[in-house]
Amino acid sequence: MIMNKMFYPLALALVAALATTGCKHGFTKVTPLPEGPSVVGPGTGPGLIPGGQMPTDTGPSTVQTGGGPTSEGDINGMIPDRAALAEQTVYFAFDSYVVKTKEHGKLVVVAEALKSDPNAKLLVEGNCDERGTEEYNRSLGEHRSLAAREGLAKLGIDPMRVFTRSYGKDKPADPGHDESAWSKNRRDDFVLLHPKP
Repeated sequence: MIMNKMFYPLALALVAALATTGCKHGFTKVTPLPEGPSVVGPGTGPGLIPGGQMPTDTGPSTVQTGGGPTSEGDINGMIPDRAALAEQTVYFAFDSYVVKTKEHGKLVVVAEALKSDPNAKLLVEGNCDERGTEEYNRSLGEHRSLAAREGLAKLGIDPMRVFTRSYGKDKPADPGHDESAWSKNRRDDFVLLHPKP
């Protein structure tokens, strides 16, 4: 009986301490971009999302430019051209937001299109396959779009011209449920944005 009286307050205190401190999840590697906040990468490997760790949730309608939120009006005031860069879709490995070496040529084409039209801007839409939670995939899609923006910045494109959005797993290119479909859904789509005349 005395043991029970001592055990319950200690157990309650331990549970309260664990509940308030929680676990630290996060990223340790930061790659700064010119004139903007940073793109964050995990500390366990280049561009791999560690299982069980959750990147920051970005929400379904987040649009970013230069690393910070911007209004939908900035994009709605532009004329979207999905066809112009449709062939330059960048594909990713499972659970990764590293732009693969074989995909870099596509970023070069996108950068050249932006350089040839200094008034144009770009929307990068990050997408994921159906595996994983909605929150996790929304965040991974945002990391993928930010990785493309970083790649374009290294090619001389002002990051303030590049908007990012994550659709997570909401807009699959292929509705299948196998690796063939999933590999098409882990992607960044590029939408060229022209100012209204």
